[in-house]
Amino acid sequence: MAIKRIVIVGGGTAGWMAAAALSRLKTGHDLDIVLIESEAIGTVGVGEATIPPFVEFNQLIGVDEQDLLAASQGSFKLGIQFENWGRKGDSYIHPFGAYGYQMGGIAFHQVWHKFRGDGDKRPIQVFNVETMAAYFGKFARSADFQRDDVPPINYAYHLDAGRYAALLRRVSEGRGVVRKEGRIGDVKLDGETGHVASVVMESGEDVSGDLFIDCSGFRGLLIEQALETGYEEWAHWLPCNRAVALPCGRDDGAPPPPFTKATAHDAGWQWQVPLQHRNGNGHVYCSDYMSDDQALDILVGNLAGKPAADPNFLRFVTGRRKKFWNKNVIALGLSAGFMEPLESTSIHLIHTGINKMMALLSLDGISQTQEDSFNRLTAKEYARIRDFLILHYNATERDDTEFWNYCRTMDVPDSLTEKVELFRLNGQIFREEDELFTETSWAAVMMGQRIGMGGNNAIANTLDVADTRKELDEMEKSIKFLVQKMPGHGEYLQRYCPAPA
Repeated sequence: MAIKRIVIVGGGTAGWMAAAALSRLKTGHDLDIVLIESEAIGTVGVGEATIPPFVEFNQLIGVDEQDLLAASQGSFKLGIQFENWGRKGDSYIHPFGAYGYQMGGIAFHQVWHKFRGDGDKRPIQVFNVETMAAYFGKFARSADFQRDDVPPINYAYHLDAGRYAALLRRVSEGRGVVRKEGRIGDVKLDGETGHVASVVMESGEDVSGDLFIDCSGFRGLLIEQALETGYEEWAHWLPCNRAVALPCGRDDGAPPPPFTKATAHDAGWQWQVPLQHRNGNGHVYCSDYMSDDQALDILVGNLAGKPAADPNFLRFVTGRRKKFWNKNVIALGLSAGFMEPLESTSIHLIHTGINKMMALLSLDGISQTQEDSFNRLTAKEYARIRDFLILHYNATERDDTEFWNYCRTMDVPDSLTEKVELFRLNGQIFREEDELFTETSWAAVMMGQRIGMGGNNAIANTLDVADTRKELDEMEKSIKFLVQKMPGHGEYLQRYCPAPA
C-alpha cells in the first residue's frame, strides 16, 4: 500500500527532527505529514550536547548554523572533559578530532607510544588541535583559515533542546507539516495486518496514517503499548537508572568553555553543558546506591551558579526495543531505547535513525526487507555505542564506593573485552564498518582511564627516527600556530552567532 500520510506521534527534539527531514519529501510527492503533540506533556530535554555528525544533519535539512546557534542559545563543542573516572582527581578530554594522523600505515597513538618509550616527553594531547583549543578556551572553524597546511577543526554544538525543537517546528510548518495539539487517548490496529491504522485523540478526532513515527518518549505509545514490541535491558552493564536535571546561571561571568564536562561522583556522574546564557546540568545515578535526595544535594553542590528552575527527576532503564521498526511504526529517540548521555549520543541516535529511515523508505509501500534492514543496522549501532559507554564505567581503578566496585569488577560483553585486550597488547584498535567512535575516541578513553599499551606495533619500530621526530615537531608547531590564532570561545560566539539576551 502506498504511503500517502505519515503521522509523527510526539514532538520534542525527536519529533521535530523527523518532521524537518521528512518535509523534504513533500516536494514532488503527494504526501501529508502530521505531527501530534501536547503542550501539557513535557519533554525530557537532557540531550543538550551533540557530536560532529549533527552538524551535517542540519546542513541536510537546510538549517543555517548561525541561525541554529542564535535561536538555541548554542555554543560550540570540541569534545568532552572527563573528571574522576580512572581515579579521583584524574582529568582527560575525549576530543572530536584525531590525534595526529596515520604514519607508516599505523594509527598515530601507536607511533606516539613508541617515541614516548624512547624518551619523548610530550603528552599525546599536544598533537590534537581540539584538545589544545579546549584547554585554552579557544575556538574557530576550519573555514576561518583559508589554508590547507593546518589540521581540520572538528566540532559539534551545545544547544537548548527546547529552543532547537521550536526552530525545527517553524522550518517544518513552513514546508507544509501540519501540527495537531492534543493528547492521544487510543490506538486502533488493523484487524488483518496488525498495523497501526489510526490514533484517536482525546478530542475524539481520528487521525489515520500509512506510516507512523513514534516519538512519544519512554512510554513508547505505539511501538510498545500498542504493538508490544519488547525491550532488551542493559542495566547489568549500565546500572544507572535515575537522573535529575537542573539548569543554572554562571555566577562568575566567565564565557562558556568549548567542551562538555562529565564528572564522576559516588554512584554516577554529572553533566555540565555550557550554553551562551546558562549551563545545562544533570546528575545521572543508580538508585541502588544513592537516594534521590543525595543525588540532588550533590548536583546543587556542584553548580556554577544559582538554579534557574525546579529539579526534574527522571527514571529510565538502559537498553533498546527488540525492534525499532515494527510493522508500520518506526521508533525514534527515547521510544527506541535509552543510553545515558555520557557521550552525547542521544540526539545522534535520532539523527542516524532518521538517516536510515530516509534511505530505506519507499513511498510505494513498506516491505519486510526494509524493516529487517533497519532493525539489523540500528541494533549494531546501539551495541557499539553501548560497549563504548560500558568502557567508561569498567575501566576504573576507583574502589571508594560500592557502585564503583561493582562497575570495576562486572562482566562486560566479549566484544568490549576483545577491544581492551588488543589495546593492552600493542595499542591496536579494530573498528567495524561504519562504527561511530574513532580510533582516537577509544584511545582517548582507554589512556585517560589508565589502560596502557604494552609493546609497540611492529611497524612503529621500522619508522625512520629522525624523519618521524621532525614530522612530530612540525605537527606540534602547526597545532600551536592554529590555537594561538584562535579567538576565545566567548568572543567567537558574540561575533558569529549571538543569542538574544
